[in-house]
Amino acid sequence: MTHLPALALRSAWNRRYTLALTLFAIALACALLLGIERLRGDARASFAQAVSGTDLVVGARGSPLQLMLHAVFRLGEPGGEMPWASARAVAALPDVAWTIPLALGDSHRGFPVVGTTGDYFTHFRYGSGEALRLAAGASFAGLFDAVLGADVAERLGYRVGERIVLSHGSGHIEGLAHDDKPFTVTGILARTGTPVDRSVHVGLEAIAAIHLEWQGGAPMPGVRIPAEFVRKFDLAPKTVSALLVGLKQRGAVFAVQRQIAGMPGEPLTGVLPGVALDELWQLTAVAENALLLVSACVVAVGLAGLAAVILAGLEQRRRELAILRSVGARPRDIFLLLAGESLAVTLAGALAGIVLHAGLRLVLSPWLQAQYGIGTAPLSTTLALAPGEWRLLAGVLAAGGLASLLPGYRAYRLSLADGLTPRI
Repeated sequence: MTHLPALALRSAWNRRYTLALTLFAIALACALLLGIERLRGDARASFAQAVSGTDLVVGARGSPLQLMLHAVFRLGEPGGEMPWASARAVAALPDVAWTIPLALGDSHRGFPVVGTTGDYFTHFRYGSGEALRLAAGASFAGLFDAVLGADVAERLGYRVGERIVLSHGSGHIEGLAHDDKPFTVTGILARTGTPVDRSVHVGLEAIAAIHLEWQGGAPMPGVRIPAEFVRKFDLAPKTVSALLVGLKQRGAVFAVQRQIAGMPGEPLTGVLPGVALDELWQLTAVAENALLLVSACVVAVGLAGLAAVILAGLEQRRRELAILRSVGARPRDIFLLLAGESLAVTLAGALAGIVLHAGLRLVLSPWLQAQYGIGTAPLSTTLALAPGEWRLLAGVLAAGGLASLLPGYRAYRLSLADGLTPRI
């Protein structure tokens, strides 16, 4: 029947509120499914871009993943300290172009403190090879100068010129503050979307200076060295937490890794950032798959609701379908009418889900960037779907097609006599 599609549209319009609610449920389910998939990809990309340009992360012998998380992402506890002599020996290797020493362990109001050198601002790269950039002020030049990450400055309301006090350890334990040696904020870094934003950067000599009267993680009783006298002491670092290494040629990375592992003295580990991150993704794969499974269940519930709504509506449409049969519609036409209606609602819900997902990403992107350091795609690529996301949508449409068979088959079975015979 040539007029069947037009009749189907009019019938759907008469039930527009019910179908609209069902379409909205499918759109929400698809948006959730796409959101989890895209968030997983964005999180992985943000982690991978946190150390762009770094060929090796070197530290004391231990777990590569633990070293990577502690040195780069400021997470967890250190596996051990690396002697400063070993750090200098690594920097002297022929294939090494530059090194960035990192001393971790102190904090400021919950934010980690990173002791490093000026090479940090020269050689550190993130994202697609972008260099660190100061939004205000300058990098540290004096002994007690500090450069803040964007999140630290924003959340604590700091500006260039303010004085801050560091604390020993990663918590807020009273009595462990280095309040006799305050620091002056000389610079604030531009936002990077990496752990740099949540870090306070000071010089390596400053880390040694605030610990002159400390031993074994606690201040020595009766010993107090004023800030103006610390330069009379040797402020060369004794140990560092890790070393970021850049090579002259990336092809030499495995040879340098073997050289580092065979160095005399304290055993060291050279970690390839990509390999350590692959290990991290293997650990988190179970949680990621569980989230996708929950999203798939939400989609299944939405499609089941669609089938239930159309099946329930058949009782009110039996006379309508019988009239269509009486004017020449074949059983196959009735089947295609009901199945096509279900599939059309599924397709419209999937498209609405793409738009809803894009809108939510645009709204939530600044919050994700500020709170969790997860960078999101720019506006030009928000609506573009990755191959994995297309596969998920194809799965939704396939499931919607299967769900549409049930109401179509039920309508197919309705006979002309059943539709026209009044019930008592």
